[in-house]
Amino acid sequence: MVLDIEGKRKPYRTRGGRFYMRFGAEKREVAREELSTWLDELRPVWYENIPLENALEADFDDGLLWAFANAFEDGAVDRHLYQTSDFLRRDLLLAVGTVDEFMPTVAAVLLFGKNERVAELVPRSTFTVARFSGSNGNAQLIEKIELQGNLLSLYEASLRFIQRYCDLGKEKPRRLQLLEADAPVHWRANYHIYSIREALANALVHRDLALRDNPTRVHIYDNSIEIINPRRTNGFVPPASRAIRYGITQRLNPQIAAIFSRREYGSNVPKGGLPMVLRQSHKFSGRRPEIYTTNDEFKLKIYGV
Repeated sequence: MVLDIEGKRKPYRTRGGRFYMRFGAEKREVAREELSTWLDELRPVWYENIPLENALEADFDDGLLWAFANAFEDGAVDRHLYQTSDFLRRDLLLAVGTVDEFMPTVAAVLLFGKNERVAELVPRSTFTVARFSGSNGNAQLIEKIELQGNLLSLYEASLRFIQRYCDLGKEKPRRLQLLEADAPVHWRANYHIYSIREALANALVHRDLALRDNPTRVHIYDNSIEIINPRRTNGFVPPASRAIRYGITQRLNPQIAAIFSRREYGSNVPKGGLPMVLRQSHKFSGRRPEIYTTNDEFKLKIYGV
């Protein structure tokens, strides 16, 4: 008799943060440098749970971490009785290892890491924002910057960059100034503020972190904002790409999404998800946002007025 057991929830990890693979009749521990390549070949649902053995307690922003912890009225944490490692491991499940071995996960570093250390520990976490003069990809580049830091810093910095070139409001302006077609300075486009904030939040928490060569980009044109995010096309298109329009999501990073979306984290993300973005942006500008999923990228284009 032959019993064939098909394993689930791969890869397999011990409580101490070690990963193993089976080769024939033997099993072998996977070296850290092999993990990234190995997970690139799998559906990257668990990339946020990879432990980072080079990260230390000193790499975390105590102000951000303990502000989040103490914001819960029924379970406020006395930081004098807790260490960062204990809180991340036992309460947030964002670290593995024993008492003497602290290994925070990718999610822990992205959410609560110090800005100057996040890019060093998770290089693919950078975020690019750019302003172009024109209405398409052939437009002239005006300014481009690369943002680094934890997710809250990236969220706030990208919003500030957008507000440098665009006006964000809750309602469509009643009166809009009309400029000549050949005017030397193009008008500032207006966008629905909650749609832009939600779109940025979605890009940050739903990034396919296993795709190393596709960075997250925000491109601001004269009449639109395009957000380009790495997203594995295989298995996502076409059924899931349709379902997300109705709020049926496939979260790649459930722990990151759960913490980032809470008001205690400080991001103040609007409610409604992608359906709200599509509905309110169309109502605000009169033009439907466009969604593209191709070449392992998810693109959302929101039009201004």
